[in-house]
Amino acid sequence: MIKLENLSKVYRTDEIESTALNKVSFEIEKGEFVSVMGPSGCGKSTLLNILGMLDKPESGSYEFLGKEVSNLNEKGRSSVRKQNIGFIFQNFNLIDELTVFENIELPLIYTKVSSSERKARVNELIDRIGISHRSSHYPQQLSGGQQQRVAVARALVTKPPLILADEPTGNLDSSHGNEVMELLCNLNELGTTIVMVTHSSHDASYSQRIINLLDGQIVSEKRNKLSQAAV
Repeated sequence: MIKLENLSKVYRTDEIESTALNKVSFEIEKGEFVSVMGPSGCGKSTLLNILGMLDKPESGSYEFLGKEVSNLNEKGRSSVRKQNIGFIFQNFNLIDELTVFENIELPLIYTKVSSSERKARVNELIDRIGISHRSSHYPQQLSGGQQQRVAVARALVTKPPLILADEPTGNLDSSHGNEVMELLCNLNELGTTIVMVTHSSHDASYSQRIINLLDGQIVSEKRNKLSQAAV
């Protein structure tokens, strides 16, 4: 599904030049759950932004779903992103003025899905994540764990083959965090590919593989035996 070869990203200003990623290479197969770890400033978020086509690499190759996408313009990246990638953020990024149902429905409106299909998809997801009784509530009326469940449902509603998660439990207590991680594992077992950036070794233990970054380079990569045993 994903293949990176010698991917690099450099940020420049008038005074300084900073290398965020330095010749990063790896592959992620369809249906994998991969965690990316490392200290602050190691390049994790930059990598996720490039995988999500929110940014472009300086050099190197990025193949997604069998096609080279590193040189696409913004319009091309946006088209691929909307059709194939769901995002989950630490800060939920829900719209306060919209209900749970409306927040989940929003990506389908952008992609011009019919009203009847939107209703069916949203109701299915609300039932799956266990908040159907909250569908008419607003984000501020929900707990942090419930808000993140809504964010997960919103990421899934377009049925993307890839989910990118940036510190998805960072604003949650351990109990709600575990609920969200278990939800991600359930989605992965249904075939969704997940790439998650995290500082938490506990959260990373849910994934099948862990990639460690330092100073923009991969310093280690390992299979997670605990996750494999669970699967």
